[in-house]
Amino acid sequence: MKLQSFALAAFTALLISQPVAAQKRKKTELPETIITQAETASHMRFLASDELQGRRTGEQGNRVAARYIAEQYRRLGIVPVTGIDADAPNAYFQEVAFEKLGRNGSGEILAQADRFVSGKDWILMSGEAADLEAPLVYAGFGLENQDKGWNDYKGIDVAGKIVLVQSGTPDVQTPSEIIASSTEKRNLAIAKGAIGVIELFDAPMPWNIVLNYFSGEKIALAQSQNKDSKVIPHAWINGKEANIVRSLRGVENIRFKTSGRQRQLISSANVVGHIPGTDPILKDEYVLLSAHYDHVGVGQQGGQAYSPEDSIFNGARDNAFGSVALLTAAQALSQHPPKRSVLVVALTGEEIGLLGSQYYSAHPLLPLNKCIFNLNSDGAGYSDTTIVAVMGLDRTGAKKEIMKAAKTFGLGVFADPSPEQGLFDRSDNVSFAKKGIPAPTFSPGFTSFSGDIMKYYHQAIDNPESINFDYLHRFSQAFSLAARLIADKETAPFWSEGDKYEKAGNALYGK
Repeated sequence: MKLQSFALAAFTALLISQPVAAQKRKKTELPETIITQAETASHMRFLASDELQGRRTGEQGNRVAARYIAEQYRRLGIVPVTGIDADAPNAYFQEVAFEKLGRNGSGEILAQADRFVSGKDWILMSGEAADLEAPLVYAGFGLENQDKGWNDYKGIDVAGKIVLVQSGTPDVQTPSEIIASSTEKRNLAIAKGAIGVIELFDAPMPWNIVLNYFSGEKIALAQSQNKDSKVIPHAWINGKEANIVRSLRGVENIRFKTSGRQRQLISSANVVGHIPGTDPILKDEYVLLSAHYDHVGVGQQGGQAYSPEDSIFNGARDNAFGSVALLTAAQALSQHPPKRSVLVVALTGEEIGLLGSQYYSAHPLLPLNKCIFNLNSDGAGYSDTTIVAVMGLDRTGAKKEIMKAAKTFGLGVFADPSPEQGLFDRSDNVSFAKKGIPAPTFSPGFTSFSGDIMKYYHQAIDNPESINFDYLHRFSQAFSLAARLIADKETAPFWSEGDKYEKAGNALYGK
């Protein structure tokens, strides 16, 4: 389907120009209760519509979704954080620069008698055409972090050399962490004077899936906004193959040849609004509410099966669902603010490696040490409309408030389903957890990755008409009320004792 820009713009304008219905609220009535199912359903039908073409980061449908969310903030009277007047067109946008890379090209890595081929044994993750012959230096994980005692470059000179590193971090080996840390490794290698990076990819996922997914068009945070700047070649090589690891760990010099990947600068935006709190003292603190609004696009971009009749990956469940919850909270909390302030952040780039939240956590618009909590909403779908699922419920200090909010709208709470999947570390909340902020993810109800979940997850059939709108409504109300109760809490929530992010929290808050 070709995007009809004029019709879409007109449709958007029609929706966002409608005034908030004048509704009277009894003093004892929660603001969340007067938000109607029709309102939450209309958000869903727009954000997951065919016209938005799967909301792929950096594409027109993604920009239209960002505009829709920003205009919802504007009509609600939510304040921009950027210091720009609220009437400015992009007042709510935190622009994020990305680079779009073309398909993996040809190339080879020669280590004495061994030859490793691009597209079979390795993938070029970044870099232009190069033909390098240089010493190969092993640098552990290729990371430095004083707080965690990581210093992989200690005593190593890599200037003019190619660096060999392990994937992931000493703490985490999840796919999302490997992607997130990979850029950091490359930037650090550049800073140390290296001319190339080879990363031994060893995630708990089959290499053929890695090849299929990452060999195609790829989007990453831009290393430089100068389109003419040079980027050193950086390869992921199959670290599960013992002969490859043995060969590279046992050689002093290699030849690294690649045809490179075409690089194009693009942009997308995190959409950020501020709701000032009412308490003279507590309003300096804030609760950060987040949900990603991007999805995976159209056709081959989606990475899953599609048909000529339906090639658009609308992402109703992942994550128009969470975006609707965010907009519901924005409406209820702006109409009746809690004691602490609230920051509502619709994030881009989650589907390409949690990049929008990674960027925001590195470039916060308000001080992170004033953020007492991040309540994130994301999910693959739902199989139980009587519950919400919360990743990190027992770890982040707000269990009572979350359970009370869910119960108010007739929902139970299921903590940390499918623990084998490591779901806490697979959504945008982890970008804030790493900084020390207690950050659970509030998800649609499921207890395991059953067929009901996988039927829709990243599938072309995940359309608005398949959504249970009554459940979406109650889920969104519960998310908003949980945020309100946490923002009104006398003492700020904190990590459970011994949690792996407790140390970061102590550092952030000066405990």
